[in-house]
Amino acid sequence: MRVFEAIILAGGLGTRLRELVSDVPKPMAVVAGNPFVLYLMRYLRHYGIRRIVLSVGYKAEVIEDYFGSSFEGLTLLYAKETVRLGTGGGIRLAMEMCRDKDVLVVNGDSFFDVNLLLLWGHHSATGADATLALREVADVSRYGSVDLDGTRIARFSEKSDAREGSGLINGGLYVLDRAMFLKHTPADAPFSAETDFFAPNCRIWNFQAIVSGGYFIDIGIPEDYHRAQNEFADFPY
Repeated sequence: MRVFEAIILAGGLGTRLRELVSDVPKPMAVVAGNPFVLYLMRYLRHYGIRRIVLSVGYKAEVIEDYFGSSFEGLTLLYAKETVRLGTGGGIRLAMEMCRDKDVLVVNGDSFFDVNLLLLWGHHSATGADATLALREVADVSRYGSVDLDGTRIARFSEKSDAREGSGLINGGLYVLDRAMFLKHTPADAPFSAETDFFAPNCRIWNFQAIVSGGYFIDIGIPEDYHRAQNEFADFPY
């Protein structure tokens, strides 16, 4: 199985970066001379993605004016929120513009260098409803944590419930069965993908995971945004 469509969640306000990045959506924050989302697009293209739907909201025109309808061979479409829909609602709005059976979803403010061929292969081999890429970190309290039963996801813990210390986190990159997601989520309503969809349904549906040690960064806080400036100077994508 190979996935050719992706959704990038690109509607973030970037509140914590406001002093450093003003008047643009968080994925458009400049890192080593380019908008952060540009590196995501090149990464997706590297693995054969050909069509990207950007789920946009805050200052959507900044992204659309910069990239237009195509970028380096990628077809770009825009799913535009008229009200804040949360991560889940943003995915659903974009999913309605997708066509394939399975769609890759990527957070627009983090980068996780996962071998997508392995992710897709596991998703197909296990007949999963969703397959998430997980990352082990030294302190899960910033992100919330994920517990596994073999390769199946057994439990999600929110940031407020997550223990301190090392563990697995949702790396913000996953494959979703499009028909399943559209059938079991509300249209035109705000909801969280993490707390309203994944967490309550992980014992009902087959949510699978792979664990990757690939490069990971979340530019949502100033410390990591500054770190990205140096680390992306010689980035492979």
